[in-house]
Amino acid sequence: MDEVFEPQEMIDRFKLRAEAVKARQIPPVEGQERRLFVEQARLDYFDFSIIADGEATLEDGVLTIRVDLRPKQES
Repeated sequence: MDEVFEPQEMIDRFKLRAEAVKARQIPPVEGQERRLFVEQARLDYFDFSIIADGEATLEDGVLTIRVDLRPKQES
């Protein structure tokens, strides 16, 4: 395998995934199925966004993703 893993490229893919979830259309379903679809989309967006906001490093074969979950400070 000649491919080199680039952590920032992975972060960029998560940004694209988060954007895709946000732009996703709700299929023509009703009731409980609709609620489940909307909830799953909310969770997907949340998860993808957390990774997308992270800083990834690869050192000695160990991938570390650092995500600051503290509230933003208002200036």
